[in-house]
Amino acid sequence: MSIPDPRNAEVTVRDMTLDDVPAVGALEHRLFPIDAWPVQMFLDELSQPETRRYLVAETSDGIVGYAGLMCIEPIADVQTIAVVPDFEGRGIGSTLLTQLIREARHRGAADVLLEVRADNPRAQNLYVRFGFEQIHVRPRYYRDGVDALIMRLALAAPDGHEAMEAGQP
Repeated sequence: MSIPDPRNAEVTVRDMTLDDVPAVGALEHRLFPIDAWPVQMFLDELSQPETRRYLVAETSDGIVGYAGLMCIEPIADVQTIAVVPDFEGRGIGSTLLTQLIREARHRGAADVLLEVRADNPRAQNLYVRFGFEQIHVRPRYYRDGVDALIMRLALAAPDGHEAMEAGQP
């Protein structure tokens, strides 16, 4: 899937491969220096395709975003989602999240959960636009002592019909 970019750099979203892990690991350490996943964690995640799906967003210059989902029915969990700051505001995070939600539905999840830093309003606003609601707080969840907000998106309404995301079709 391609995303139009206002600065004329086409962004493509595709499945993450083992070859992407070194670049994703470097981005992870750049974007999340305190809580970065070790590279081995990405390798471990990719080795479980029956319950995981990971994506990358890239331009001709390389990877500018990535995201991952774990789904064990009836719950899907957004494991990670990140976009390089220079590429924020171009719809990349929305596209990655849309793909993860579609994957959760495809795998039969009833709910999608995620943790987001309490001091990250930009990410929180993205999730709210998609219909996520805060359901809990994990105090001092992150290594630097920041709380995590637990957010949930119900994919199936109580009557059994699919819920729609507010931000995307």
